[in-house]
Amino acid sequence: MSEQILQAVQAPLNTNIPHLRPGDVVSVHVKIKEGNRERIQEFKGTVLFTKNGSGASFTVRRVASNGIGVERTFLTSSPRIDKVVVERHSKVRRARLFYLRGRTGKRARLKQKFS
Repeated sequence: MSEQILQAVQAPLNTNIPHLRPGDVVSVHVKIKEGNRERIQEFKGTVLFTKNGSGASFTVRRVASNGIGVERTFLTSSPRIDKVVVERHSKVRRARLFYLRGRTGKRARLKQKFS
C-alpha cells in the first residue's frame, strides 16, 4: 500500500487586502448575510496587530458611540471581506499595540506617518 502524505489545505489569499501594519487606520468592508439578502457593512478602526502564517489574520479596534472599545479579528483569506481601505499610516514602535486598550481620548491617538 502506498503512503499517503497529509498536506495542510490553505485557502487562497484575498486579493482585496493590502499590506497592513500595526497602527494603520483601516476601513474593512465586510459582507453580512441577513436572511436571504446580503449587504456590506464597514468596520473602521486601528490595526492592533497582524498574524502571518497559515491562519493569517489582523485585529482592528475601534471605540463605539457609547465609549466602549470593540475589537474584531478578520481572517486574511476570508471571502467575507469585500475590501480593505488603508486611510492612514501611523508611526508606532512596537508590533502589538495592546496598550491602546487602556487609553481613551487624546491619549489613544497615534502620530501620523507621512510618506
